[in-house]
Amino acid sequence: MDDTRTLVKKAQNNDPSAFEELVRLSQNKVYSLCVRLTGNPADAQDLAQEAFIRAYRALDSFRNEADFSTWMHRITVNIWLNSRRKNGGAPSLSLDGPIQGEDGSEIRRDVPDWDSDPLQALEEKEFRGLVRAALGDLSVEHRSVLILREIEGYSYEEVSRMLGCSLGTVKSRLSRAREAMRCRITELAREAGEPLRADRKRR
Repeated sequence: MDDTRTLVKKAQNNDPSAFEELVRLSQNKVYSLCVRLTGNPADAQDLAQEAFIRAYRALDSFRNEADFSTWMHRITVNIWLNSRRKNGGAPSLSLDGPIQGEDGSEIRRDVPDWDSDPLQALEEKEFRGLVRAALGDLSVEHRSVLILREIEGYSYEEVSRMLGCSLGTVKSRLSRAREAMRCRITELAREAGEPLRADRKRR
């Protein structure tokens, strides 16, 4: 944290190498968030690039009171939300899709080995597919709050600051998003003829 604050101060004093180091330290987390929001590597790269450009331009407004990566996530989510609202919608998400490597090749995320049980592993893969499809049907507001809280692991207070809304609004959106997810996953499972186990329904 102290090192990051030092880099921020140097970057604010027009030290380009300091900002380059800030980008290097935070780019993986920012890109990961971008992939979850946009659903594909190409759009994720564009979003991440725009986020760092915006951050560079707004660097003087960063007061070093929050974590730099949290500030970057807030900028990233706001850009994505504004873009989706202007376009009147959002593309489907891909939580377990391939990640584009630095050399342009695609790297697939490994499926966890659930106690070496092939049937359980298949069920987990099918369930993730249902989750991905259900997320794609959520509104941008519900999707963003769900990703930040449930996937990125931010606190309610942090999500509130990132999205620029009240704590009550965050909790309300999250509650509605969870309920919408449960209903949609159940519908998709029914349509696919895949019965959900009781423990799945509680998630």
